[in-house]
Amino acid sequence: MFSHVVIFWTRPEIADATEQLLAGAQKYLQPIPGVLGYHVGKMSPSDRPVVEQSYQVALNLQFASKADEQAYQVHPLHIEFVEKVFKPCCQKAVIYDFE
Repeated sequence: MFSHVVIFWTRPEIADATEQLLAGAQKYLQPIPGVLGYHVGKMSPSDRPVVEQSYQVALNLQFASKADEQAYQVHPLHIEFVEKVFKPCCQKAVIYDFE
């Protein structure tokens, strides 16, 4: 199993950036072959100070292997997501990949 976690910070000047990001992930990323597990959502507020809460959206994808995740990275739908959704809506992303 290979997990690909992306934490997104949206552009505050775009009022519906979070909604655009959620819809774009659903449209472009979920259908990519090799994605075994897909979960995207808004940051969930917490009273615990140890919980990071400065981001707006997180994406968690699971693949059978690192090779499958690498194929996902160059898939045309992923590239379209980056160009049409990520670049216009986000100011920053942090990625965590682990096996």
